[in-house]
Amino acid sequence: MHRGRLRRGARAVAAVLTAGLLGVAGCDASGGGEPAPSGTEGRLGGPSPRPKPPVWDTSPSSIAAVGDSITTGFDACAVLTDCPEVSWATGSSEKVNSLAVRLLGKAGAAERSWNYAVTGARMADLPGQMARAVRRKPQLVAVMAGANDACRSSTSKMTPVEEFRADFEEALRTLRTALPKAQVYVASVPDLKRLWSTGRTSTLGKQVWKLGICPSMLGDPDALDAAAVERRETVSRRVEDYNEVLAEVCAEDPRCRFDGGAVHAYRFGTAQLSRWDWFHPSIDGQARLAEIAYRTVTAKKP
Repeated sequence: MHRGRLRRGARAVAAVLTAGLLGVAGCDASGGGEPAPSGTEGRLGGPSPRPKPPVWDTSPSSIAAVGDSITTGFDACAVLTDCPEVSWATGSSEKVNSLAVRLLGKAGAAERSWNYAVTGARMADLPGQMARAVRRKPQLVAVMAGANDACRSSTSKMTPVEEFRADFEEALRTLRTALPKAQVYVASVPDLKRLWSTGRTSTLGKQVWKLGICPSMLGDPDALDAAAVERRETVSRRVEDYNEVLAEVCAEDPRCRFDGGAVHAYRFGTAQLSRWDWFHPSIDGQARLAEIAYRTVTAKKP
């Protein structure tokens, strides 16, 4: 055969093979002959996924508070009296600048914050308080409870740790059943041993404590014998156990933030204690609690 025809024949075969290969490649790349996607979608294999919103909202629009006398502002304004206007959680006082005021503004706090704390409450009372709080459908619930579980007539009367855990878990279940997306701020139990060491510097404070304020820790405040030291250490260890429970249970809920022990670690002095009982926070003490709560709630990461 003539060489020219051979070359033309070879070129024709090559063209057919090339077209066939391109056809197969095009089908594989785009799936059934559809044009292959281009740009970012082509490189990643589909539309870019939208970023998920953060689980924790640092600016909730409503707040409910539950807990004990610390959250009611007891003995901060007058003797043996609740003073909710200076509550660290929901108070309106400019001297405190409460968590609610910091997050919602003064007008917003007046309209969209609620305080269900009760003086004398223990952790066993928290589920009931939570049940009342959820009726308001708050976006954030602030919790401070546990001091009264340790402050009993004797160390043997302190709430067992497992009961404390069960009551706290029940309170959170009550919240989650009604409001699955509500957030929770949990404050640690204050350092009762520091309360003893700070308040005992006041003669008046020690006289008031004799009326029966937290006997397990504050009873016979000047006693330094082995039994007294062990009694105070027993209370202190129980408070640490309570805080460990709060941290563990809260960590299991992505919409719960524990303060990391900040309230317990705060080095308060006499200025932060009520001048009537040397036990509850003063107005200044309430302001310090509000600061800790606000830092925890508004932090980008827990």
